[in-house]
Amino acid sequence: MSSIRLTQYSHGAGCGCKIAPDVLDSILAKAGPVAGHKQLIVGNQGREDAAVYDLGDGRGMIATTDFFMPIVDDPFDFGRIAATNAISDIYAMGGTPVMALSILGWPLDKLSAEIAGDVIAGAQGVCRELGVALAGGHSIDAPEPIFGLAVNGLIDLDKLKLNSRAKPGDLLFLTKPLGVGLLTTAEKQGLLEAGHHGLARETMLKSNRIGVKLADVKGLNAMTDVTGFGLAGHLSEICSASNVMAQIDFRRLPRLAQAETYRRQGAVPGGTRRNRDALGKSLPDMDEAHWQWLCDPQTSGGLLLSVDSAWQDDVERVGREFGLSLQPFGVMKARESEALIEVVG
Repeated sequence: MSSIRLTQYSHGAGCGCKIAPDVLDSILAKAGPVAGHKQLIVGNQGREDAAVYDLGDGRGMIATTDFFMPIVDDPFDFGRIAATNAISDIYAMGGTPVMALSILGWPLDKLSAEIAGDVIAGAQGVCRELGVALAGGHSIDAPEPIFGLAVNGLIDLDKLKLNSRAKPGDLLFLTKPLGVGLLTTAEKQGLLEAGHHGLARETMLKSNRIGVKLADVKGLNAMTDVTGFGLAGHLSEICSASNVMAQIDFRRLPRLAQAETYRRQGAVPGGTRRNRDALGKSLPDMDEAHWQWLCDPQTSGGLLLSVDSAWQDDVERVGREFGLSLQPFGVMKARESEALIEVVG
């Protein structure tokens, strides 16, 4: 089993496989917004993390799906990371995940069914730990390995967190450091030092279950998770939906310091440039280090928070309960230009 390297069987990796935001817009343009469903309070508009259906009793059902090709070689870890990542969308809305279905595409002519079973077992372990019932799913014979989950969750609607509610003066927080894309690319290129093996994996495996507790903070105005579009992509979605702009202090941005060495060696994912190009004028001209970090595709990244400054202590207190030292790295401002993000430091 140790000789299996799943990443060699796919052309992409993790959330870096995501279709670029501008291309996705062109795909969705023909579909248009969902109409005729009064109980559907969040649909395909606004680039939210999941859909939300009003159950009529003060609660909403949250529904999402996420799947990708292997970002690690070990099948069990692939299943764990994919499950952690998919469930994160529920937490990003402030909800509690309750049930999931698996999505499996498997090249049976190249990889055995037993290996696919290890992937499912990894996902099952994460679901069990987070109290989610992995109740079944669907599988196909596919040319590349693909795995993920469709997840349902529940939310008290007065605690629902959306991208469209950020306000000028809000402070920005991130619950996980950036750099996963740089580290996994360095590993593919054979650059990763022995002491750094497993660093990206452990970061990706950290659950975003803190989102349930953060939903209790009334001054947390907007929340999303940072995945394949990078911090800049997901932050720009909040800015666009809320008609604000963000100022980032690059020196305070949570980053995996070990990844900087590999960035300088050129271990930059292809998705990084794709993210930068997709943002266009939303991201102003900046030096290479800045945009490569801001556009680094994350897999199972952290939660991005936009918080009323009066509630800063409450967010930091919740962070400490989960073993995190949360500190603001930026602020929301009134929209001043075409750019949605500016960087200082």
